[in-house]
Amino acid sequence: MLKKTFIIILIGLTFSLIYMSAQKKIVPEINMITTSGETLSTKDLLGNVYLINFWATDCPGCIEEMPGLIKTFNKYKKNDFTVIAVAMYYDPPNRVLSFTEKNGLPFPVVLDVNKNIIENFKNIKLTPTTLVVNHRGEIVNTIIGVLNFKEIHHALDKLLEDSKAQS
Repeated sequence: MLKKTFIIILIGLTFSLIYMSAQKKIVPEINMITTSGETLSTKDLLGNVYLINFWATDCPGCIEEMPGLIKTFNKYKKNDFTVIAVAMYYDPPNRVLSFTEKNGLPFPVVLDVNKNIIENFKNIKLTPTTLVVNHRGEIVNTIIGVLNFKEIHHALDKLLEDSKAQS
């Protein structure tokens, strides 16, 4: 009897975990200040498709993908799309500002000096890590490592099409 109860509980827990993992996670409401002094809120981004890219100036993969992020931003910015580059807490602010200016990053750059942003996303540890967020504020993909821009553009085309269809 005890063994049968245990098996039933185990099956129930397994189905619960499968169901929970299939659910899209909603981006928490976070207010951020960009390096240019503007306030940016994830709440204000509802209705937009966007990427949150966690990066650092000492991360070779992050530096490698920045030109692709710039091209992606420029390609889709007229379609309610943006990129938010979140510099990791350990990255010296003066180095982030210098990199941002030197490379002409056209999208918002945010310093996460107090770890508030990464803590809201279950403590992002690796860079680069990119979250793909749909127009409903749901995280539809988390990519650890350098982005494959052909795949990202394909996904963005679909997300932006879905966003337009539901507007």
